[in-house]
Amino acid sequence: MALLDRSQIVRTTERASPAHGKELTAGILLAALVTALAIRNLVPTDALAPVIVTLLFAVGAATAVLALLCRAGPFRMAWFEIAGGLTFIGVVLSVLIEPEQLMRLCGASDQSE
Repeated sequence: MALLDRSQIVRTTERASPAHGKELTAGILLAALVTALAIRNLVPTDALAPVIVTLLFAVGAATAVLALLCRAGPFRMAWFEIAGGLTFIGVVLSVLIEPEQLMRLCGASDQSE
């Protein structure tokens, strides 16, 4: 029964405070949603998905830069996780963009050269 007795364990260091990654992720996604709802009236319907994907990539890159500047260990990893999550969501949403949609946005003509 000595293996199950945990009363002898002495903690030498205090635990670090949690990084609150879930709250940060929810806040960033909520901000992205509010921004997407705000810009849906400003851009054409065909351009909405590419603009949102670009926005997610830009916010993910800014979050990664913030993670590089942060020196605290658990917070740094949380920021990297959030940056990776935003990039992943951007990649998943970019799959929904149709090639014809991008051709209409870029102004490609139907004429062959």
